[in-house]
Amino acid sequence: MNFQLPDLTPMIPELLMTALALIVILIDLLIKKKEVIALISIAGVAVVALSLVGSSGITFGGMYISDGYSTFFKLIFFINVILTILISIKYIAVEKVNYGEYYSLILFSTIGMMIMASAGDLIVLYLGLELMALSTYVLAGFIRHDIKSNEAALKYFLLGAFSSAFLLYGISIVYGLTGTTDLKAIASFINERGLTDNFSLLLSVIFLIVAFGFKIAAAPFHMWAPDVYEGAPTSITAFMSVGPKAAGFAVLGRVFMVAFVSVKVDWVAILIPISILTMAVGNIVALSQTNIKRMLAYSSIAHAGYALLGIITANNEGLASMMNYLMIYAFMNIGAFAVIIMLRSEGFKGDSIYDYEGLAKTHPLAAVLMLIFMFSLTGIPPTAGFIGKLYIFMAAINAGYTWLVVIAVIFSAISAYFYLRIIMYMYMKEPKTSVQLSVSPGIALALAITVIAVLVIGVLPSAVINFARIAASGF
Repeated sequence: MNFQLPDLTPMIPELLMTALALIVILIDLLIKKKEVIALISIAGVAVVALSLVGSSGITFGGMYISDGYSTFFKLIFFINVILTILISIKYIAVEKVNYGEYYSLILFSTIGMMIMASAGDLIVLYLGLELMALSTYVLAGFIRHDIKSNEAALKYFLLGAFSSAFLLYGISIVYGLTGTTDLKAIASFINERGLTDNFSLLLSVIFLIVAFGFKIAAAPFHMWAPDVYEGAPTSITAFMSVGPKAAGFAVLGRVFMVAFVSVKVDWVAILIPISILTMAVGNIVALSQTNIKRMLAYSSIAHAGYALLGIITANNEGLASMMNYLMIYAFMNIGAFAVIIMLRSEGFKGDSIYDYEGLAKTHPLAAVLMLIFMFSLTGIPPTAGFIGKLYIFMAAINAGYTWLVVIAVIFSAISAYFYLRIIMYMYMKEPKTSVQLSVSPGIALALAITVIAVLVIGVLPSAVINFARIAASGF
């Protein structure tokens, strides 16, 4: 038998990323200054991002796909990891967890996300998901001397294992019905054998929705998010709020638009109530939160509900608007967490919304930055958040879901209360304590990148949405 090595060109970014993660582990033994490790990681990720050019193709018999769709999501992951490392350098020193393995775990988690985005097979999808999840479980509990961080890691691990069981059970049912785990082969088998009304197939779709719903923190599978977001290190909360969520949407889009496109009537009917419930839970429960990390956790849940509208439309325009929304969400959410990290100093956490009282008088620039990010998360023009909601709502309206958009707009209006409440505390209250900001070059650069992106995309959105449309055209 002649053994032929598969074409590894489509996997060049993943291979380089893996090499970078291993190098970071090794140099941790030689370099005492962890800032150097962070800078090496950032430079390496930038090189990997450039390697995306020319890495398109299919390898391992269709199990691994590098196309425009996966490339778009990988750029979100790279933006996420670079911004997370920038806001982490000072933060983990303040928290006294300045260890080199922190950066390698972030890189390994990102590799898992990249594999998920490129998975053309359910088994490869599962491998990527577990690599991402296991790394993130450890990162959530990275502040080992903090009981809340330990609790966050334990809850995330237990519920994550539970969701993985649903995923595996759903995959096993699909394999039992079709004899394959290849997404395109599954779609062909369903069409050829007329399985669109098969109860077992519907059951497998339900199990997969449960598993993916956990990863994107959609209600009623969101119960882990508030506690984990609050207990995890703030930099990791920012990382989790963007990366794993985007990876979950990447596989949700590819699996359902490729493997189960012939039964889209069924999964759309399931996703619609989930989207409504997710928006309701996220926006209504956030109203009563006084911890800003918990508030942003419920905000993240609500934004998952909006992004689900792009999947529900079940067409290329919907997918493109969902991808555009997630790109914008990465900038505005990490920017908000960067401001929170600036307030963290020795003996002062800055987690309570009351910590922002009078911030405009003591630190006006920080207040302006937070105002921009809160406006964007609300969806107020001319910020990028408005553009993200506009395109995703228009895609849903064009697909005939006007009534669903009306519900989404109502919940979006409700969200204005808890976002603008932060602005009210900053500008209309007197400062009770003098807060010393923990400003570093990394945080300053991250804030500059995020605020420029939020404002530029808000005024000139065509580049991102056109890129998303080209990337989604493969479906």
